[in-house]
Amino acid sequence: MNRITSHPVLDARGPRTEARFAFDGEAMTGYEGEALSSALFANGVKRFSEHRKGGAPQGIFCANGQCSQCNVLVDGVVRKACVTGLKAGMDVRTVHGVPALLTDDDPAPEARVETLKTEVLVIGGGPSGLAAAVELAERGIDVVIADDKETLGGKLVLQTHKFFGSEEDCYAGTRGYEIAALLEKKVRALPNVRVLANSPVVAIFKDRKAGLYIDYRRYMLVEFQAVIVAAGARERSILFPGNDLPGVYGAGAFQTLVNRDLVKAADKVFVIGSGNVGLIGSYHALQAGIEVAGICEILPKINGYKVHADKIVRMGVPVYLSTTVVSVEGDGKVERVTIADVDEGYRPILATARTFAVDTVLVATGLSPCDELYRQAIAFGFTAVKAGDAEEIAEASSAMFGGRIAALSLARMMGRKVEIDREWLDKREVLKSKPGDVIARDRVEPGDSWRPVFFCTEEIPCNPCTTVCPTASIKLRPRKGSLLDLPYFEGSNCKGCSACVAACPGLAVSLVRRVDADFAEVRIPFEFDASGYDLGVRLPALDQDGRFVEDAELVDKKYYKKYRTWVLTLRARTESAARIIGVRVQDEAVTRALPEPRYEYLPDDAIVCRCERVSVGDIVDFIKENEIRDVNQLKTIRVGMGACGSKTCSTLLPQVFRKAGVDPADTTSGTVRPLTLEAPMGELAGRVTTTERDDNGGRE
Repeated sequence: MNRITSHPVLDARGPRTEARFAFDGEAMTGYEGEALSSALFANGVKRFSEHRKGGAPQGIFCANGQCSQCNVLVDGVVRKACVTGLKAGMDVRTVHGVPALLTDDDPAPEARVETLKTEVLVIGGGPSGLAAAVELAERGIDVVIADDKETLGGKLVLQTHKFFGSEEDCYAGTRGYEIAALLEKKVRALPNVRVLANSPVVAIFKDRKAGLYIDYRRYMLVEFQAVIVAAGARERSILFPGNDLPGVYGAGAFQTLVNRDLVKAADKVFVIGSGNVGLIGSYHALQAGIEVAGICEILPKINGYKVHADKIVRMGVPVYLSTTVVSVEGDGKVERVTIADVDEGYRPILATARTFAVDTVLVATGLSPCDELYRQAIAFGFTAVKAGDAEEIAEASSAMFGGRIAALSLARMMGRKVEIDREWLDKREVLKSKPGDVIARDRVEPGDSWRPVFFCTEEIPCNPCTTVCPTASIKLRPRKGSLLDLPYFEGSNCKGCSACVAACPGLAVSLVRRVDADFAEVRIPFEFDASGYDLGVRLPALDQDGRFVEDAELVDKKYYKKYRTWVLTLRARTESAARIIGVRVQDEAVTRALPEPRYEYLPDDAIVCRCERVSVGDIVDFIKENEIRDVNQLKTIRVGMGACGSKTCSTLLPQVFRKAGVDPADTTSGTVRPLTLEAPMGELAGRVTTTERDDNGGRE
C-alpha cells in the first residue's frame, strides 16, 4: 500500500475505518469516506480511464472536481473519483471510451428543486471567503457560504508549512491546516452563517439565483441579494509533448493526495516551476518520503521566496534556471522527463538536453483566478465583489485581509454604513508585496553566549521571530518602515531558548555560541523525523546556498511540539559554525540524470484541450486554414467542449494563436455559460441520488 505511515508534521495514524472495494474485479482496501481517487492511488492505480480518441490513458489532473480525467464507473455509474467518497462494497471499473447509457429509462418521479434565500452568498470557503463571512455576519447580515470541499479553508487545508506575515494579524508562524481549522471554527460558531460544504456553485442566473451541487448528489438554488466570489485560483497548464500522460498533474493535486489524504503519490518527482507553489510542493514531497529529482525554471531567476528556495536547495534538490521541459515520455504513464537550457527566446537548446527517470511530473507554473462567476454576476448587473485569489493571486495572509475589505465594500454597496480601516488597506498591500531587495548581512562570529544568526536576506512580509523572543531582543530594522523590513538581534541577552529557530516559517534562523577556541555549537531547525538520529552521529551540514560546510557532530536535539519542529544542536568548527543552517536529507545520487538523454521532441503533439484531446498542431492548422479570430469557432474541432468547460485550455490558447501567426489581442474570447461544473441531468431536475446497499454491494 502506498500510504504515508509516518510524517514529521502531520498525524499519520489517526483513527480511520477500513473499507473493502473492487477495481476491475481486483479486491482492494481503502478508508471509508476518503476520495476514491486517493484510495486507488494508495493501491497503485493511477490509470482511471481510456479516452475515446485512440484509447489514450487518463489519470488524475486537478483533484478538484473540475475536469473528468479521473472518471471511473462506480456501480455502473460514471463518477469523478476525486470527489466521490469511498464506501465499502463499491464496484469500481475503468471507463473505456464513452460508457453506455443506463438501461433504466422509466420516467423519473416528479421532483422540485429546493430554493434557499439569503442576503449574501459567499462563493468559496478559503481564507478570503471565511474572513468575508465573519465580517458580514458580525454586522448582522445573513450569509450562505458554499464551498466545494468537505473541510473549509481552501488551499490552507493542504499546507503543512508555517505561514509568513504578521503573527498578530494573520497567524504567521502557524501551519496552514491549523489556520484553516481556526477560521472554520470561527465561522461555524456564527448563528447567521449557513455553511454548505462539499457543495460547489455551478451557475449564476440572471434572476439573481445561484445553482449549487449539494454533496455532488443534489441540485439546489440559492436566491441572494449580493454575492462575494472568493473561489480561489486554479493551476495553469503548459504545453509540452507528453503533458497528458497519467503522472503529469498540478502541485495542488499532489498536495491533496499527500498532505490531505496521506497517500504516497509517487516515488520520484520532477517539478516544473520555481514559484512558491513549486518550491513548497517539492518540500512537501521530501517530508512525505518522496524523492525530488529537481526543479526547472524557464526564467533566469527563482520566482518564489528566497528562503523557500534556500531551504529546498540545502535539502539536496537542484534548481535549474533558464531551463524548460522538452518532453515527458513513458508507456501509458510517466517514466522520464527531459529538460534543456533555453535561448534568449525561451526556446529549448536541444544540445543541452538531459533526461531524468521519474514517475511523476508536477506542474507549478502559475495560477489563474477563478473569477468567471464574478464576471457573469457583473454582466447581470448584480451587487458583487471578488476577493482572495479570485481577485488577485497572492499569499493567504493577504487573502484574509482582502476578504475582510471585500465584505465591507459589499456591505457599503448594499447601503450599510460601514467604514474600512485605512490600516487594513495598508496591511493588505504589504502582505501581497512581491519580494523586495536582497540585502547582504554582516558575518557573525560566535561568542561565549548564544546569539541568533539570520539567513533571511530578502525583504518579505514576516515577523514571527520578533514576537516569540522572550527578551524582545529581535526587532525589524526600519528600512521601509513596514513588515518587509529584515529582523536583527538588537540586544545582548539571548537566553538560548531557540523559540526563534523553531518558529521561523523560512527555517532561516540559527543560534551559535563558542564552546572553546576550536569549536562552537549551532542550533538549526529541522522539519523531518530526527527521532532516529543518535547523538554523536555526524551529519552533512550545509550553508544558506546548499554548499557543504562540514560533517558536524549532533550533540543534542529537542522537539518543539508547538511548532512541530526539531531543533538540532551541532558541534562544528568555530570559523564555520555561523554559516551552518541545514543538513542534507536527500542523497545527491537521486538527482543525477541518465547517462544519455532519451526523448522525442514533437512540440505540435502537445495536448491543448485535455478533455477532447486536441493538440497544438490540430488547432494551429485549423486557425490558419479558416482564418479563425474567435475562440468560440474552435468549438468546431471540440476545443473547450469538454468536461472542464475550457478552464484548462483557455489559458493556453493565446500561445497557440501566436504560433499560428495571430495576435491574441485581435481575437474574441470564449463565451462562459452555465454550468461551470458537470452535473447529471436528473439531478438538475430535482432528483436526489441515493445509494442502496445489500450484502452484494447494492446499486445507485
